[in-house]
Amino acid sequence: MSKASEIKNGSILRFNGELIQVEEFIHRTPGNLRAFYQARMRNIKSGKLVEYRFRTDEEVEIARVETNDYQFLYEDGDQLVVMDNTTYDQFNVPKTLFGTAVKFLKEGTNVIVAFESDEPIMGQMPSSAELEITYTEPAVKGDTSTGALKNATVETGAEIKVPLFVNIGDKVKVDTSTGNYVERVKG
Repeated sequence: MSKASEIKNGSILRFNGELIQVEEFIHRTPGNLRAFYQARMRNIKSGKLVEYRFRTDEEVEIARVETNDYQFLYEDGDQLVVMDNTTYDQFNVPKTLFGTAVKFLKEGTNVIVAFESDEPIMGQMPSSAELEITYTEPAVKGDTSTGALKNATVETGAEIKVPLFVNIGDKVKVDTSTGNYVERVKG
């Protein structure tokens, strides 16, 4: 057990039996009252926001979390199989840890996974992915309207909107958090 004064922004705590990540941690000393810590924390599994006031001497359980780079190998049902880049150990990680960005995950991509005593608790993908267009309508000659978008399918099977000049076989950069087209990549 640790004291509340040892908590920092980004710390992961076991709080009421749940794992939560501290987003904001402020020391307050109001007038003639006792000092306390005001914490805004997010539940790792559900994503719900939790606000709590810790006494300065309150006991807390700071979770020991190991974060490492892993290489995505393949999908296995609702799990992703990842490999530790240093030990070559393989782990199964739930797809849900990566949120909606998982649809842009290509085999061989490096991802970050956080484990708390052998349980995967968080996953993070690169902010962008370079993917090949496998299907889109061909551009019509003379159609040069600026800002117009058309549907396209990328090699992972995800559907995105791209500008009219993008064709099948082009590589594009996609923002994995929003799913938006960023730019065409020169191959």
